[in-house]
Amino acid sequence: MSFDARIRAAIEGDIRSGALRPGDRLLSEHDLAALHGCSRATVSKAMAALHRAGLIERRRKAGSFVADQHVHSAVLEVPDLAQLIAARGHVYRWQLLSREQAGPELRIEGLHYEGDTAIALETRSIATETVPDAAKEGFDDIAPGTWLLAHIPWTSAQHRIRAAGATATEAAALGIAEHTACLILERSTWRGDAAVTTVRQVFRGDMFDMVAHFEPSLG
Repeated sequence: MSFDARIRAAIEGDIRSGALRPGDRLLSEHDLAALHGCSRATVSKAMAALHRAGLIERRRKAGSFVADQHVHSAVLEVPDLAQLIAARGHVYRWQLLSREQAGPELRIEGLHYEGDTAIALETRSIATETVPDAAKEGFDDIAPGTWLLAHIPWTSAQHRIRAAGATATEAAALGIAEHTACLILERSTWRGDAAVTTVRQVFRGDMFDMVAHFEPSLG
């Protein structure tokens, strides 16, 4: 791991653990360079990466501060289908249909299975500039959503949910009749200002429900 990546990981770890709280002032770049035994340019590179990820704010003449993460509770959580299906007591399987690197995007299509039944067709793009390790993953044995949840935290998400009849292509993939009612979930996630992934999932309407649970705020 490079020096700048180590510095970034150390500071990000302190932010994620709560050792550094929103509004806390970070050490100066000069002090961080002395602490880590590296050049100030290396520290500046790490700080720029943290800023792009939305983890810190850089204030002119004042220094760098831990940013408010502005993580809003989504109407629906970003689910791991493998865990959801296992929780229902059934066997989960992912089948990769295609994988293509197209410029800065990794495009993936595949099927999610519950037992022997395909319940969702997924079409996804991953921004490999934000998630470079994704370009090295084949996704033959692990669904991209499961992999992303384990490898990169997101700070904001947008969902769009609608009902629609299955197209001929979708129906063939899911083993259902054309125009069968399906639940369409389209989601984009970001880390700070950087896009992470955009996904479209077509669920069989007779086999999948989306449920959100809310607790009233006491604050």
